[in-house]
Amino acid sequence: MTGRAGRWVGEHVVLVLGLLVLLYMCIPVFVVILMSFNDPASRNSYTFDGFTWNNWRNVCEPYQLCSSLALSLRVGFLATAVATLLGTLMSFAMARHRFRGRASANLLIFLPMATPEIVLGSSLLALFVGNGAAGVLGFWTIFIAHVLFCLSFVVVTVKARLAGLDPRLEQAAMDLYANEWQTFWRITFPLVFPGILAAALLSFSLSFDDFIITNLNAGQEVTFPMFVWGAAQRGIPPQINVVGTVMFVVALAIVASGQLGSRRRAVRT
Repeated sequence: MTGRAGRWVGEHVVLVLGLLVLLYMCIPVFVVILMSFNDPASRNSYTFDGFTWNNWRNVCEPYQLCSSLALSLRVGFLATAVATLLGTLMSFAMARHRFRGRASANLLIFLPMATPEIVLGSSLLALFVGNGAAGVLGFWTIFIAHVLFCLSFVVVTVKARLAGLDPRLEQAAMDLYANEWQTFWRITFPLVFPGILAAALLSFSLSFDDFIITNLNAGQEVTFPMFVWGAAQRGIPPQINVVGTVMFVVALAIVASGQLGSRRRAVRT
């Protein structure tokens, strides 16, 4: 009996440790979900004082919460769309074509990822101010900054997907008399799409979550992370946990739907 238990532990120790680490990482998420139903005794209370639905019914009650959230969503969606489009095109160019300066371009792609955010944000601010844009700091300067640092992550993610793509699949399609356009849309794009989707989700998360670069280039605009930082000086309203819970559920639903779609396609084939 002891030997059997020892073999079971030996065979499942990695799985058990992985589940424990995953559970540990999810503890802050569980706390956010729990605190979204909290009825705090005061603004400075960070304990669960009572259950209430009022936080979900009155999400926009704190002044400027919904306007800052809407701004972050607009910037996030727009920056994600532009960065994903440009990054995907750059990935195909760098993965499929040989050109002078390709090695240098690969190195430059990593610079925004390796540069500390305070350095990148202050450099962008100096760039905007130096070109006479100090008076127009706002939505568009935030958008330009977010596209800049999201672009590197898109290129790296999509390029990794392209590197693992079997070129024989495209060659087989060409052998079956498919032209380049048909091969791309029926073979290449469906195979690369999971990488593009992952890059888009990563870009949106980075854009929505960014504070340092945004704070330096936002002017009078207030994004959601900036609102949370300002609210923390006076006591964080529980509605912030509601927004965090909704974002987590939406992200989980997107990932789950993607996995279900992949399984269904695998079963059909």
